[in-house]
Amino acid sequence: MKKFTLLFLMMLTSLVAFAKPQTVTLNVPTMNCAMCPLTVERALKNVEGVIDADASLDAKQAIVTFDDAKVSAERLVEATTNAGYPSTIKN
Repeated sequence: MKKFTLLFLMMLTSLVAFAKPQTVTLNVPTMNCAMCPLTVERALKNVEGVIDADASLDAKQAIVTFDDAKVSAERLVEATTNAGYPSTIKN
């Protein structure tokens, strides 16, 4: 019975390990200088579960790859807003 339980837990853990990362685009209309994208990227990358963040001044957007088991898109919006750059999820 112990072996079965251990095997079951290992299988369950491996399924979580293979979760597919999600990508979201955030509109960040208040970025207006060369430092803004860097600040937005840093704020996003400091959120646990964010794999990568790339902000563009020209597009006034940030593309964020994240683990949706650890963080939500709404939390990413909150992170940019707290950094002084309110954002919305692009539909």
